[in-house]
Amino acid sequence: MSGRDDDVDDTFDRAPDDRIQVLNEAGELVGDPPALTDAELVDLYRWMRLARHFDERAVNLQRQGRMGTYPPLAGQEAAQVGSAAALDDGDWVVPSYREHAAVHVHGLSLSDILLYWMGHGAGGWGTDENVFPAAVPIATQIPHTTGLAMASTIRGDDRVAVAYFGDGATSEGDFHEGLNMAGVFDAPAVFVCNNNGWAISVPRERQTASPTLAGKAAAYGIDGVQVDGMDPLAMYAVTRAAIVKARDPDGRPRPTLIEAVQYRFGAHTTADDPTVYRDETEVAAWRERDPIPRLERFLRETGRLDDDRIERIESDVRAQVSAAIERAEATARPDPDDLFDDVYAERSAELDRQRAALNRLRDRHGEDAFLRD
Repeated sequence: MSGRDDDVDDTFDRAPDDRIQVLNEAGELVGDPPALTDAELVDLYRWMRLARHFDERAVNLQRQGRMGTYPPLAGQEAAQVGSAAALDDGDWVVPSYREHAAVHVHGLSLSDILLYWMGHGAGGWGTDENVFPAAVPIATQIPHTTGLAMASTIRGDDRVAVAYFGDGATSEGDFHEGLNMAGVFDAPAVFVCNNNGWAISVPRERQTASPTLAGKAAAYGIDGVQVDGMDPLAMYAVTRAAIVKARDPDGRPRPTLIEAVQYRFGAHTTADDPTVYRDETEVAAWRERDPIPRLERFLRETGRLDDDRIERIESDVRAQVSAAIERAEATARPDPDDLFDDVYAERSAELDRQRAALNRLRDRHGEDAFLRD
């Protein structure tokens, strides 16, 4: 879904700390809405509801020992759905490890997303969908995005590469290198920083003395814009404007840094305890800005949603996620021996020692217990 392209000049004609918002916390219009049809607006809502329910089920799967460590996305649905919906089908998505909603909107199946977190090598990415594998190392996907965008220019196609990363990634050298190269070489790229306030347990104010993360774009000669990341309409509008600017066939394509200010309601991952470093009053305050009821109120007030339609959406969402879980769990689990393949062209002596140690554990505890643990 890409909607219609409006004049985008005024999107970037503002200071980096002038945060863009279309819907306020009460679901009221406070800015110009993007040119989306009624059906497209409802699709944004449906995708966010799907992402929230998928997230809840995924956390439960991990707690039940049916899946490995998982990074929840609750609270970040608007930034992911709104931005990904603004892309064209041929554009590239280069995610970090939390963009389950973004990659699904761009075409990756929910079951493939689950397979990745179940440790299956076939999950988590798609060549047909132009989705790169999830990047767990912080910020390493940013230079990849720049290179991918530059390759589009060299090949003469009009595909835009979109990177997703957290606020902690802006403290890495890869962020500087990737954005610097993108600015120098006019890479058709969009860099979406999901600023959720915390890089695991490190607060944003300990990351940088810069007033905003969007302001860092000035050092690379590119536009930086700060957006209410819990407003799906603002995220759509700004990302679409950045895509148009990156793809500009009549002028000079230019990259953009988008800082989406938001909050993750849950833990960094299921291995994290956020109560150690966050005050629950802070979490409660951010929950008042929840993007899902915000959009729902707007759609209700404008006659696009009612109780019956919401009930149907909820039923469809639950069925879709349940079916995805069934497909993922019906997929044959990978052999643990596969861990040692394709590390090097030839397996090293050290890898052989590790494989032997692993197989001793399997013999001692049994295959079923080993796979479950």
